[in-house]
Amino acid sequence: MSLSDEDLTAYFQRIGFNQEARPDRATLAALVEAHTATIPFENLNPFLGLPVSLAPDALVDKLVRNRRGGYCYEQNGLFAHVLETIGFEFVPLAARVQWNVPDGAPTARTHKLLLVELAEGPALADVGFGGAVCTGVLDLEADIPQATPHERFRLVETDGQWQQQIEVKGEWRPTYRFDLTPQLAVDDELGNWWTSANPASHFTFTLIAARSPHGRRHALRNLDYAVHVLGRESDRRRLATEEVCEVLQSDFCIDVPDPDRVIERLRAIA
Repeated sequence: MSLSDEDLTAYFQRIGFNQEARPDRATLAALVEAHTATIPFENLNPFLGLPVSLAPDALVDKLVRNRRGGYCYEQNGLFAHVLETIGFEFVPLAARVQWNVPDGAPTARTHKLLLVELAEGPALADVGFGGAVCTGVLDLEADIPQATPHERFRLVETDGQWQQQIEVKGEWRPTYRFDLTPQLAVDDELGNWWTSANPASHFTFTLIAARSPHGRRHALRNLDYAVHVLGRESDRRRLATEEVCEVLQSDFCIDVPDPDRVIERLRAIA
């Protein structure tokens, strides 16, 4: 669904994008970098037991106008509407998360990403993968390390199955696995419900936030806060429960809904 001119302008203002928007690689790369630097990955709604709507108006209100963030279905859902409005052609895909998952552990297809058709060929755009989000555009080409505004990434392909990998301290680590089967809106609704409402989903009992501005990454998991600066050792610290909402506001740029309830939930799981 295309956005209104008003909503598209508000999105551009939200991420600080002030150049002409065209359906080309330069625009796509600039949007991905600006979006991941500005709109935080966060799961406060599932953590607080609040619903997550994928309706276009709800995504614009939450992520653009209300200084909130979201997870992949919201982030890439909003981004898909933006791309469609600009005139990009793309196909929604689904992936199985492998980041920080034991080798061989089965995971569901609960990550949304986009395959964008560019004049140069197909490329991945994904603004919703938390602390290991790719802040650039990846050509759909196997076994070629590709530079991004942060770490290098690469794609590995075996029998039609693609794996995205990130280079961390010289080691290639998997982020997720996917194929090129197009996903429908109903697929997103099902995955979104499971992710946000199923008691087995870690998003319902673990607070997660991430943001990737230029040269660094901010990552929060419950009380554990890390700032990863490119080329340096990470700064890690354990927050006091009362600090979390302040850090979410200052470092992740989130207007926290119901701070008292957030603190109550964190105390219950600490």
